Amino acid sequence: MTLPRFYPIIDDVAWLRRMLPIGVKLVQLRIKDQPQDALRAQLSKGRNLCTAHGAVLVVNDHWQLAIELGCDWVHLGQEDLDKADVTAIRAAGLRLGISTHDKAELARALALKPDYIALGPIYPTILKKMKWHKQGVEKLGLWKELVGDIPLVAIGGMTTARASGAFSAGADIVAAVTDITMHDDPDGRVKEWLEVCG
Repeated sequence: MTLPRFYPIIDDVAWLRRMLPIGVKLVQLRIKDQPQDALRAQLSKGRNLCTAHGAVLVVNDHWQLAIELGCDWVHLGQEDLDKADVTAIRAAGLRLGISTHDKAELARALALKPDYIALGPIYPTILKKMKWHKQGVEKLGLWKELVGDIPLVAIGGMTTARASGAFSAGADIVAAVTDITMHDDPDGRVKEWLEVCG
């Protein structure tokens, strides 16, 4: 399966209603700190909206709900992997994306035969506090050599201006968060991203 090159990550299904009609075909719902019922409702709506628009929905972290709701993809960070039942995820037919930051994490991820590998933060990010401050574009080339045909996602501090550098260095996909959600014109920015990643 060839994934789209632009990968927005959003925290509410309301963003999907804006992005999907513009042409987004790959999106991650990363929802934190919500009650289970609200989370289930968001993921269910997200699944339905993405299906209606022919888009791929990736559920961040909440793998049990992803299985329950018949979603197609789940993304797990390294901490999430500690608690997740990867056998159950695979038995349910879900595809799996995994975050990596160093070679030990990459080796762990590759052993699970993921459907994509994410490396970040490529640039400093304001999204969350991390012990990794900046991986740098150059590391994408090294990671691409190590992951081979597995799609490689660049994440962290990505902007439309930085996307071409990430692609040139070896990324197959570029993920964006605050460059969209904190932009003065999010819809216009999504259109720019779609052009840059076309």
